Amino acid sequence: MKTAIYGAGAMGTILGAYITKAGYQVDLINRNKAHIDGLKNHGAKVVGKTELSVIVSALLPEEMTDKYDIILLMTKQMDNKSIVAGLLPFLQDDGVICTMQNGLPELSVSEVIGQDRTLGCTMSWGATFVGNGISELTSDATRESMTFSIGKFGHVDNKHFEYIVKLLDTMGEVKVEENFIGARWAKLLVNAAFSGLSVVTGDNFGAIAKNRKSRLLALKAIKECIDVADKAGITIEPIQGKDVVKLMDYHNRFKRMISMMILPIAMKKHRLIKSSMLRDLTQGKKCEIEAINGVVCAYGDKVAVGTPINDRIVEIVHRIENGELTSDWENINLLKDL
Repeated sequence: MKTAIYGAGAMGTILGAYITKAGYQVDLINRNKAHIDGLKNHGAKVVGKTELSVIVSALLPEEMTDKYDIILLMTKQMDNKSIVAGLLPFLQDDGVICTMQNGLPELSVSEVIGQDRTLGCTMSWGATFVGNGISELTSDATRESMTFSIGKFGHVDNKHFEYIVKLLDTMGEVKVEENFIGARWAKLLVNAAFSGLSVVTGDNFGAIAKNRKSRLLALKAIKECIDVADKAGITIEPIQGKDVVKLMDYHNRFKRMISMMILPIAMKKHRLIKSSMLRDLTQGKKCEIEAINGVVCAYGDKVAVGTPINDRIVEIVHRIENGELTSDWENINLLKDL
């Protein structure tokens, strides 16, 4: 099937390299001309936890002419409705979009193309954008670390679904989720804790897990996510075979201490990851904090569960967006009362 990765930045470039290397067709599409020029001139280069160089097909959005059977959507989701509407002329009548974005983006995608053409996928690995056709893999380069969880939002036909599973399997293990909303929440709670605090501190996931103050804040942010999901009737799925609720849902000081000890071990494989929101902010762009921590806050309001840590992270990140603060460890002091 004719396939495109739309928004092929850090993670999309790496995924595209693996898919292409395995012999499948995929177009890497991005608005960043310098990055697309690099992909065209020397292919996709992956550095960091692995070294890989693959000649790929790369396009700017204005160079798109074909209709695709499958579009893997990897843009920021703030403008999902307009982006998906703009992709409709380049999608086959029975074509599908698989959103691989953070947060809970399936609803906004399905509102444009319908539930029966919408799939969702979470990725439990990380990457950093270098540019000029280069991306850094910051998670361990093993199939066990580079995992995917995929599910249908509506009654997507099996031929598209199974083909996407094949594409993703070229890079890592793929888990088909019957309870996909639970898988979304599993990834969301990690992003809410670590991506949010990565912006607050300007540092990577490993540093946040190592520092006792930020580790406690991350754990409390996770706990808020667990409490909100529980009240909303959502069963959170395991991450890479680990039951995150069992490990992180504390109800007394002793269990919290155990969870605090487990957290750095759980994040060891992903310690070098920095939030992609940091890059957006350095480029003067708004970031997707409302689609990550903000979603937890919004759900908390709906089910009457307090989310003070996530609320404060959203507030601090907006202050960074507005130029009132910079991403720095000093910002942890703005959370110390919590």
